[in-house]
Amino acid sequence: MSHQQADHVCPPIIGYFLLSNPLRRLLYTPGSVLAPHVREGMTVIEPGPGMGFFTLEIARRVGSTGRVVALDIQQKMLRVLAQRAERADLLGRVDLRLIKKDGLGINDLKGKADFFLAFAMVHEVPNPRHFFQEAFASLKERGRLLLVEPAGHVSEALFKEELRHAENAGFRVESRPSIRMSRATVLAKSQRPEPSAKGRKRGGSSKQAAKRERTRRMHPR
Repeated sequence: MSHQQADHVCPPIIGYFLLSNPLRRLLYTPGSVLAPHVREGMTVIEPGPGMGFFTLEIARRVGSTGRVVALDIQQKMLRVLAQRAERADLLGRVDLRLIKKDGLGINDLKGKADFFLAFAMVHEVPNPRHFFQEAFASLKERGRLLLVEPAGHVSEALFKEELRHAENAGFRVESRPSIRMSRATVLAKSQRPEPSAKGRKRGGSSKQAAKRERTRRMHPR
């Protein structure tokens, strides 16, 4: 299945009604979504922030020692978000970046982010495979990505396709939080299991045995 909705970009006026409309809080609040994931001092990446429905709450939660990197392909969205952040006295914690459609432009953040919020935007990405690769590279070893899509707009099949791209990039599904009228998954960076003490001991014994065998062949009795 192709990523059939990727060419659609949300215009600013629609962005207000869908992403910043106060009625959205009847479904969920920024705090309820972010509380399990965002803490003081964190670096958080948020592509497609709209006019800041989540951005401002992230900025409050990361505190003066953290930051939120907000990425958008529309300058007008970023300009409005900057105005709202300034009014809330949070602009110093928000890194606003204008990006292109072919990438997130976050090479400088490799291995530096604690949390990545992809809320109702991956279905608009032209290349989800590359998107998840960039997201994976940006996160620290124990970083997490919250993937959320509107259930009425993104089918279960399309959401599964997005998860396949995420898993191919190295993510693993950690949990599936309940967010009203949404499909949601928390993704963690896959880690290679460390060998157990028993396995390390067995490996060491094998090396020692091989060394003894080489010595025996070099000095036959």
